[in-house]
Amino acid sequence: MRRLQLLSLFSEVVRKQSFAAAAREFGVTPSTVAKAVARLEESLDVRLFHRTTRCVTPTSDGERLFARCQRVINEMEALEDEMLGGKDRPSGVLRLDLPIVYGRQVVLPLLARLARKCPELRFDVSLSDAFVDLIREGVDMAVRIGTMSDSGLIARRFSQQQWVLCGSPAYLREQGTPKDLKSLSEHRAIVFRMPTSGKDQEWRFKGQAQQRSPISPPYARFTDGESMAHATELGMGLAQFPDYMVAEALKQGRLVEVLKSHRPTPTPIHAILPANRMIPIRVRLLLEELYRLESGGARQPTTV
Repeated sequence: MRRLQLLSLFSEVVRKQSFAAAAREFGVTPSTVAKAVARLEESLDVRLFHRTTRCVTPTSDGERLFARCQRVINEMEALEDEMLGGKDRPSGVLRLDLPIVYGRQVVLPLLARLARKCPELRFDVSLSDAFVDLIREGVDMAVRIGTMSDSGLIARRFSQQQWVLCGSPAYLREQGTPKDLKSLSEHRAIVFRMPTSGKDQEWRFKGQAQQRSPISPPYARFTDGESMAHATELGMGLAQFPDYMVAEALKQGRLVEVLKSHRPTPTPIHAILPANRMIPIRVRLLLEELYRLESGGARQPTTV
């Protein structure tokens, strides 16, 4: 087995913490993976994993090897993709990490279009509102919404989302339409509980240096944005959403935007890429699709 294949199997075991899960990813048997790891350990004369009946975890030597080999593996995959596929026939697996609702409503249609153009391309897509380690998880690209912190990754802004405060027509008939920010204290607030922190997502309004927190305690909390939108349509209260999440409901009149003049500054949306790595053609093609979402989107990479 070639050394690059050994390193690829080793890296997948680190990510999955399981010989069996790594074997499924590569279409081989668990014993093949175990033997490959043992061969690598023997050749390097180090122990790479702590093995238990429930999982395998990397040793300190294993962690160091994993960190060093990722760049080599990723650049070899990118080079192979470019040499074998070419711009018109990209191949390999496009590994993505996307926010749940934005991924479903905005990015998945782009992937379907890309799949029709590139039949040899395959997809490995994770939909989660929690952030993952791109390097450790072997992710080609993630989409992140909001201001980026200094993480040493590459951020390419390609779009933005607007925040809209909404209620159902039935709720507004019953409770009245708020005329200003002060009147919100008279209304039932529906909020989103953020999975990364467990905190309630604050409402945002124009002209305020800090985000404005809704009524405490809120009338209802949800950990799923689509369920929160459905609850708002059912008249449970007012809620603030990204515009793409409720665009159809607003168009059809199932929801009504309130306090439109107080919309906050739009929130940027970035494509996040591992730094110091060749960008595979499959990733560049998806970036081109994302840039088409909004003409004039920022196309120059910035390190965050």
